[in-house]
Amino acid sequence: MAAKSARKKTAAAAKAKPATTPRKSRRKKADPKSRGLTPADVASDSVEYPIDILEAVRTDGGEVLGVYREPLGGHPVVLAVLPIDKVEPTPYQRDLSEPHVKRLASAMERLDRFLDPVIAVRKDGKYWTPNGNHRLHASKLLGAKSIIALLLPDEDVAYQILALNTEKAHNLKERSLEVVRMYRGLVGAGREGKETAFAHLFEEPSFVTLGAAYEKRPRFSAGAYHPFVKVVEDFLDKPLGAALALREARADRLLELDDAVVAVVNGLKERGLQSPYLKNFVVARINFLRFRKNGGKPDFDETLDRMLASALKFNLESVKREDIGRMGGGPVESDDEHA
Repeated sequence: MAAKSARKKTAAAAKAKPATTPRKSRRKKADPKSRGLTPADVASDSVEYPIDILEAVRTDGGEVLGVYREPLGGHPVVLAVLPIDKVEPTPYQRDLSEPHVKRLASAMERLDRFLDPVIAVRKDGKYWTPNGNHRLHASKLLGAKSIIALLLPDEDVAYQILALNTEKAHNLKERSLEVVRMYRGLVGAGREGKETAFAHLFEEPSFVTLGAAYEKRPRFSAGAYHPFVKVVEDFLDKPLGAALALREARADRLLELDDAVVAVVNGLKERGLQSPYLKNFVVARINFLRFRKNGGKPDFDETLDRMLASALKFNLESVKREDIGRMGGGPVESDDEHA
């Protein structure tokens, strides 16, 4: 009876234990028709016409088909048809997927229609499309002379790639490379401000560091490191130029760790252990943050120091085949190298 009572108390104590990770509050559904413009407002003549854009489109050989206010925020949008050779992707766009372009071109050819305008901003006599690069190249593949675009007067929209680009889902490599290219574009354009001020463009601080690592090592398998890098990274309270230099240094530290991890993986392979998740297994073994309770933000360099030390003294003999089998593994990034 006493044992039963003790078990009940233990169970009650476990039940009463506060959760270590606070739950995210669910987004409250907005009241119906509580935001934005009515159809009449969208088409209203009261829209402030971006005259300079309208004139530029005609000068560039295009035609303005209409101007309206988009229904959510009321910002002006120019519906235009542009010469296709005047439209190009932003310079920090993810790499093109040729198979996706061919599939898209084939579908457009069967339908014999182009029904999904690209989004564009005018830049130095050209039109950058932060959303629609695959549609643009599919149209070019079919020999199109022009393309329909939703032209936005605000150049900064070109930096909103990750928020806008839903045409083809990004994997980790694509997201990271786009973010670091965007970052370099902002630095090159002399944009002032701290990294924290651009957080809404970069989405996640780890993307900058991982992107810099991908630039240095295109076959870098960031998927194995992303879980702990997300934990230790934060947006920096430094000017963009100085912050980029620090990101570069952190990328170098990650690649140093990767070299040590690859050496361990090769050692395991020599012992006859084979798995596409060997690298993930090794990184998980040396990732002490897995056992971390609630606390402050871990320091990036201290974390890398400890993980590197663990990798360098990794005991290959302690790993059994069933250990790797139990791990299984998560989804593999298609562009990652799995050592």
